[in-house]
Amino acid sequence: MANLKLKIALDSIADKITNGGTLRMGFLADAKYPAGKDVEHAGLHVAQVAFWNEFGTRSAPARPAFRTTIADNTKRWSDVLATTLPAVDYDGETALRTLGQVMRDDLENSIATWSTPGNAPSTIARKGFDKPLVDTGVMQRAPDFKIVK
Repeated sequence: MANLKLKIALDSIADKITNGGTLRMGFLADAKYPAGKDVEHAGLHVAQVAFWNEFGTRSAPARPAFRTTIADNTKRWSDVLATTLPAVDYDGETALRTLGQVMRDDLENSIATWSTPGNAPSTIARKGFDKPLVDTGVMQRAPDFKIVK
């Protein structure tokens, strides 16, 4: 009888967690560069520009902020989820929203503070500063998440 009650309780918790959905984090499809100052990227998806930055191009070195953020924070993110789940009575969606906000903040911070390799002298002259992944701030503000049911 006790085993049955335990199984029912654990099944209920598992249902609450797994019915929360799937967390998708990154540069979502609707994030685009607007027309304006950054004419070079106007209308492009932020994910495309982020890809070029992440892996480099013929004329620009790789600046893997996304992969570095994941490598540096995976353990902490699992701890956030493990701590959040019991705090929200195992509501999977609420826990994933909390985790998504933490992940988004971490990626935004990584983009804002990325420094190596630095910009080329011509890029520094154009921008007026040497912050490799920051120009107009569009990519820095673009990381987001969504919960998919």
